[in-house]
Amino acid sequence: MTTDSIPVRTADAPPRTAPKARRYTAPGGQGRRLFRHPGAGRQHHAGPVAYILLGIAALFSLFPLYWTMVAASTDNTRVTQTPPPFLPGPHLLDNLAKAWQDAALGKAMLNSLIVAGVISLSTVLFATLAGFAFAKLRFKGRNILLMLVIGTMMLPPQLGVVPLFMMMAELGWGQKLPAVIFPTLVSAVGVFFMRQYLTEALPDELVEAGRVDGAHSLRIFWSIVLPIARAPMAVLFMITFVHAWNDFFWPFIVLDMTNPTVPVALTQLSAGYVRDQSLIMAGALLGTLPLLVMFVVFGRQIVGGIMQGAVKG
Repeated sequence: MTTDSIPVRTADAPPRTAPKARRYTAPGGQGRRLFRHPGAGRQHHAGPVAYILLGIAALFSLFPLYWTMVAASTDNTRVTQTPPPFLPGPHLLDNLAKAWQDAALGKAMLNSLIVAGVISLSTVLFATLAGFAFAKLRFKGRNILLMLVIGTMMLPPQLGVVPLFMMMAELGWGQKLPAVIFPTLVSAVGVFFMRQYLTEALPDELVEAGRVDGAHSLRIFWSIVLPIARAPMAVLFMITFVHAWNDFFWPFIVLDMTNPTVPVALTQLSAGYVRDQSLIMAGALLGTLPLLVMFVVFGRQIVGGIMQGAVKG
């Protein structure tokens, strides 16, 4: 064997080291060595193609909002022309003020804030309680009740409009906000969502440890479940708030124009023989602004909760 075939390490070259290993003890008691992948824990950066695709997706997502602002800043004649305008006009503030006055959006936004806030808080509370019960508590008929809850998701809400309206009339809640709030205090989607999350994220050992310490179910829920379920609760709150804010069908049936929510109040702008499209777009823009503010303020927590739920799954 010649000296050329022998590997020679120079003084400048760093010595080769084996991958770091850690000892893992199997359930049977025998240990084996596991090697960490060289790329584990390393941050991966997106390439230019990913940024281009994300930019295109962002443009398509923001275009409806941009078009609403453009249409709200012009007059009705310019909106209906072909081709339509693609640059903002000079009438945005005038149209916003007129839409605010004609549709009485001040009272409508207050009503929508009350309705969406109460529905979202109650849905998060009751859905988390029910999800914890279905996920970790053992009682007779648990699976049957869960199937019944899931089965209600398959029924269209239009089937129960007539008996629900008669019930609200018997309670004396006609044309009042409780008629919109109480039928939607909890949703089957929220119960199923929280049940699936707590099944994976909440260890049975924590619940058993609470039982050993003498804590009852509500104490375990308050001290153990709520801190673990904080991220999905934020996601569920945001989804429920957006749905309640944009709900039109049931509030349009039980409320009138003297006590409307935002979607019901916006129908005033489309009344008449000639519809002012720029005024309608101005009202839609005003009705969307509270949701945009909420996304800006709580966007990081919402995305963090979604990502945490994905990792847990």
